[in-house]
Amino acid sequence: MIKILKRLKAIEWLQVFVSIVFIVSQVWLDLRLPDYMSEITTLTQTSGSKMSDIWLAGGKMLLCALGSFAAAVIVGFFASRIAASLSKRLRSDLFAKVDSFSMEEMNHFSTASLITRSTNDITQVQMLITLGLQMMIKAPIMAVWALIKITGKGMEWSIATGVAVVVLLITIGLIMILVVPKFKKMQILTDNINRVTRENLAGLRVVRAYNAEDYQETKFEKANADLTSTQLFTNRGMAVMMPMMSTLMSGMSLAIYWIGAYLIDEAAAMDRLGIFSNMVVFSSYSVQVIMSFMMLVMIFFLLPRASVSAKRINEVLQTVPTIINGKVKDGVKGKKGEIEFRHVSFQYPGAAEYVLDDISFTAKEGETVAFIGSTGSGKSTLINLIPRFYDATAGEILVDGCNVKDYDQEILHNKIGYVPQKAVLFRGTVESNVGYGDNGDKKAELEDIKTAVRIAQGAEFVEKMDKTYESDISQGGTNVSGGQKQRLAIARAVCRKPEVYIFDDSFSALDYKTDRVLRSALKKETAGVTSLIVAQRIGTIIDADRIIVLDNGKMVGMGTHKELLKSCDVYKEIALSQLSEEELAV
Repeated sequence: MIKILKRLKAIEWLQVFVSIVFIVSQVWLDLRLPDYMSEITTLTQTSGSKMSDIWLAGGKMLLCALGSFAAAVIVGFFASRIAASLSKRLRSDLFAKVDSFSMEEMNHFSTASLITRSTNDITQVQMLITLGLQMMIKAPIMAVWALIKITGKGMEWSIATGVAVVVLLITIGLIMILVVPKFKKMQILTDNINRVTRENLAGLRVVRAYNAEDYQETKFEKANADLTSTQLFTNRGMAVMMPMMSTLMSGMSLAIYWIGAYLIDEAAAMDRLGIFSNMVVFSSYSVQVIMSFMMLVMIFFLLPRASVSAKRINEVLQTVPTIINGKVKDGVKGKKGEIEFRHVSFQYPGAAEYVLDDISFTAKEGETVAFIGSTGSGKSTLINLIPRFYDATAGEILVDGCNVKDYDQEILHNKIGYVPQKAVLFRGTVESNVGYGDNGDKKAELEDIKTAVRIAQGAEFVEKMDKTYESDISQGGTNVSGGQKQRLAIARAVCRKPEVYIFDDSFSALDYKTDRVLRSALKKETAGVTSLIVAQRIGTIIDADRIIVLDNGKMVGMGTHKELLKSCDVYKEIALSQLSEEELAV
């Protein structure tokens, strides 16, 4: 929690200092009330007292109460402002940090956990700061000050108050020992219920198609029951505190008046008024002491869970990304759109075997290089090393003659038009999705977007939409078909006008005719741009300048379609599984 508080700015620490000043003022005003009460008690018990004196003391009490109220409002304002500002900054820092993560860090923290840390965990910290500044600071000051004020008022009453405080502290300690470990478990279970919910919503079509609603409900009920039982355990533990506080407060008041009655009965007539006045004052101050502990108890409700949340937030913020940004702003002069792999090997973190082993090839400017192989042969992994989603375990990857590790990542990414295996669309419009991001050198204009959509063979369906390029696209592109999503994703890459296209099996949802027309349009409209294509279909890559065949992470063939049919058995086997010998001969 201390590491989180270190993120407060100077102006916020100034607001904390101002809040402390008003808290001290509030405590002083609250502790003046019993003095005026004692004065009024003495005046009412003394014959010959003037009514104006009683009204004056009562007026002072009223002013103290109003002053205390005003101070509490000011403290509440500053506490809320500080907590909200810190929470806003934490959310921004978390988002920026996660945005800088490589796939390795993303796999370490699950998506559901990152969402919980960015929302629920920050809310827990915000609540603690809001109430903590008002109560955690006020309670000790009030307790100590009240104890000082009642010192010397009566040994018997002091012992009664001390016993009540000791019993309260023991009770709180025992409950905390039992409850605190459950708070960490509660946050993990919150992650789990978010994960189950997210999976169900993302896979709703599959769930319904397989009549798996009952299965999903059972899975959710288990996650829900685990979280509920843990919450009930912690809430029951905390619920013991409030009745305990009320019992102690009532018992202490009873003890004070019982002891007071005994002392007054034993005292001389002249001393009884002083003892009675002290009893009234002591009763008020002892209530203030217990009230202070009640405030601390409220903080104890929040502190354990907020501490766990703060630790989880710090885990993300203190994670050091494995992908370190370079400083190179451009490639070697005279080289543009050239990709070179030099003896590249790659192993996923924690994996026992290499996914890629000693891969070497060069894609010159304007060439189309395709990759094919069986499922799991490492095709997608290979091209994901170019934009540095992962870093190669061994060897070098050069873009325009410079190692990708030396590039400023923004510069590197602006050289690439990337179309992922699973087309991703964002909530917005057709225009905002195709012209997504900074698009390299300049912001995309509407004409650039229209041209890109036309090249990607999407103009026909886009211009039939109600608002054409201003038509809404839902989150994940669920209101367009798979083929339409792929074409819009391809249009996004085309609109960027990159040096290198990376197509990760990006034509799989297209029919053969659209696939052929789209590739012909790409070749014509983007002449001179290097293209790297991962594909499963021979028809998609048959015209590539070079085809690289992968098998279990190793290159087993490289050449044109005709060359590979003669020299590579793996390629020939794949080709024959899709086309007849007559078609291959043609």
